[in-house]
Amino acid sequence: MRIDSLPHLDEHATVIAAETVEVWPHLADIVEKSFSRPGMASYARLVGAADPGMSGPRPLAEGSTFPGFRVVTAIPGQELALRGSHRFSTYALIFRLDAVGAGRSRLRAETRAAFPGLAGGLYRQLLLTSGGHVIGVRRMLAAVRRRSE
Repeated sequence: MRIDSLPHLDEHATVIAAETVEVWPHLADIVEKSFSRPGMASYARLVGAADPGMSGPRPLAEGSTFPGFRVVTAIPGQELALRGSHRFSTYALIFRLDAVGAGRSRLRAETRAAFPGLAGGLYRQLLLTSGGHVIGVRRMLAAVRRRSE
């Protein structure tokens, strides 16, 4: 399933007092570290993630993987698109950087996902009602902002 065909779940954004090219290395580093914390590989294996571990080029580039995700687009200063799948979902997390003025950028994080079947529907409920997804994405955005400014 292509990323653009996945249903849109949400989008979060923050404005950063730095140019997009200055934000990029912090974005790539924080995204990789966030999904490579202890226990993430175990969780990825538990749910049957297509990409349960780390592989591929570093710094992040197309084809790089970390628990639960594969980099499908890595355009420095512009877009980092991640895709993943497991037993309960097929999903994507797309980070986009836009210049919004001299020395300022907007970082957006868009989530798309499909949750097939009854088990997928239950997983969706758990994911969205727990608030964990929103908290995690907002923390990543805030961490990128702090490191970049």
